[in-house]
Amino acid sequence: MKNLTLLTAAAVGGVLVGLDPALAQDTTAAAAETAAVEFAAAADTAYIFNTLLFLIGGFLVMFMAAGFAMLEAGLVRSKNVSMQCLKNIALYSIASLMFWIFGYNLMYDGVDGGFIGSFTPKAIPAPDADPGDYAAASDFFFQLVFCATTASIVSGTLAERIKLWPFLIFTVILTGFIYPIAGSWQWGAGWLSEMGFSDFAGSTLVHSVGGWAALAGVLVLGARKGKFGADGQVHALPGSSMPLATLGTFVLWLGWFGFNGGSQLAMGTMADASSVARIFVNTNAAAAAGVVVAIVATQIMYKKVDITMALNGALAGLVSITAEPLMPSIFMAVVIGGIGGIIVVIVVPLLDKLKIDDVVGAIPVHLVAGIWGTLAVPLTNDGTSFGTQIVGIVSYGVFAFVASLVIWLILKATIGIRVSVEEEALGLDKAEIGVEAYPEFGVGSQRV
Repeated sequence: MKNLTLLTAAAVGGVLVGLDPALAQDTTAAAAETAAVEFAAAADTAYIFNTLLFLIGGFLVMFMAAGFAMLEAGLVRSKNVSMQCLKNIALYSIASLMFWIFGYNLMYDGVDGGFIGSFTPKAIPAPDADPGDYAAASDFFFQLVFCATTASIVSGTLAERIKLWPFLIFTVILTGFIYPIAGSWQWGAGWLSEMGFSDFAGSTLVHSVGGWAALAGVLVLGARKGKFGADGQVHALPGSSMPLATLGTFVLWLGWFGFNGGSQLAMGTMADASSVARIFVNTNAAAAAGVVVAIVATQIMYKKVDITMALNGALAGLVSITAEPLMPSIFMAVVIGGIGGIIVVIVVPLLDKLKIDDVVGAIPVHLVAGIWGTLAVPLTNDGTSFGTQIVGIVSYGVFAFVASLVIWLILKATIGIRVSVEEEALGLDKAEIGVEAYPEFGVGSQRV
């Protein structure tokens, strides 16, 4: 309709040239003024829609913090639920501050094909001095919630035996330095971006980085008491609430639409809006496939369906599609997500054989499925190659694992990272927090 209006004005102006040059000049000037007004209005509309995309995507990803908290609360034993809730609200808050103080500019300011940005706090411009195609504050908020997600991954793996303060200190370093530096290599236009590495929404940058940090931590921390027998037997330590864990999974699934959809980074045109819709469909299909495959696989392997595998199958499907949620057909999204579900069913018992005690299954879900999703990008996106993807995966793995391992070892050697045997048996809610999640069900509780 706008184009038709402009063409009509131009045609009228052309006719008037032969009739009255002065009138034609006035008409042409009016048409130009109309075009300028309409162009400014279109730019304003794009600015509004792009800003809203960041903000809506951001608060959906922020809500994933609640999903992680509920998932972890459901998968740990009742004596450790308050600890997991505290860790999750604390890590989100720490990430919010550290990403402002150091993280954002380390990730985005002046990387220019290099390895790191600048060590300065992020400055948010005033509304009347806010350049670009979207509000700078909306982009900052959107990137911040991704940073917090990385720390959430570590929280679940190390549950039920890690001290609170060493975990929080590690979170400061992870969210303020390790994640932002790693992110600068790709999303900050660093060296991997120039090489052609592709990770649309963070299968490697967010999920694998968090997974590597968790793996380093669990190797230093060790397994929970009673998890593995002297004869190599694996003892199940069931979580407190499958309904809570299921709720957490659904919250994460919902938040993932912001995680992947918001990573389109623009919705000012019809093509952008269509791309966001396609991303939603593929994201949902991959998660659904992960669930169904995990259900079928556990029925075949164990003769019973394991709900924790089904929940983690959904998350592994989501992580797997995150590296490239736009380009695949629905069929390919189902294949990619379904393989994520298989990864969970295979890797969880493999970790048990290796005596690696990952309480919530974050390493299979975020690390291994994240690697798979990143490797799968060239299957649907011919703009990158398997070789480049492997270089990125290895680079992120070495950096995140080694940096995290060094920090965990320093913390262990200085302040210690593990509670005592007695405190672990008592539960961290009593030993570390002082507030039990379910006091009326505790040993020696008074019933009135």
